[in-house]
Amino acid sequence: MNRTEKVESVDELHQKFQTMTLFVVADYQGFTVDQFTRLRVDLRAANSELHVVKNRLARKAAERTAVEVLGDSFRGPTVIAMTAADPVAVAKVLTKYATKKDEKPLKLRGGLLAGTKLAPQDVEALATLPGLPELRAKLVGLLVAAPRKFLGVLQAPGRDMVGVLHARGQALGEGG
Repeated sequence: MNRTEKVESVDELHQKFQTMTLFVVADYQGFTVDQFTRLRVDLRAANSELHVVKNRLARKAAERTAVEVLGDSFRGPTVIAMTAADPVAVAKVLTKYATKKDEKPLKLRGGLLAGTKLAPQDVEALATLPGLPELRAKLVGLLVAAPRKFLGVLQAPGRDMVGVLHARGQALGEGG
């Protein structure tokens, strides 16, 4: 990689560091090409990006951004997952690969969510939260349930009155 390519790489990474909301740094040592391919596909499905970075260039790109606090995480074989979309979905994918027993696991080093530094266990805790689609579904369910319950309350007196009149009509019919 010549100097021009390095400058372009740093500039591109710097731009991403300014626009993304979640960053997770991990060690990929021992990962196979097949594992990397599956990880990239899964992260792409979660609307995120995965970048293998040179540590020196990543530290340089992180200067004057919130990601600068992750500087100590840039050591050894480093990969950065980042997204501006659903951070929970990305955390779920990375945690899945970090806890695999049958393959060499991804080693989470830490992350950054909206300016807050995350330890590896914080990334795993983030993965246990419901995702954005689940939260939206719950919100829609709550919004639909309230008017439905209100209409049920409004219709109850009318139903009760009809029931009373029907019972009285039957009682009169039997007695008369």
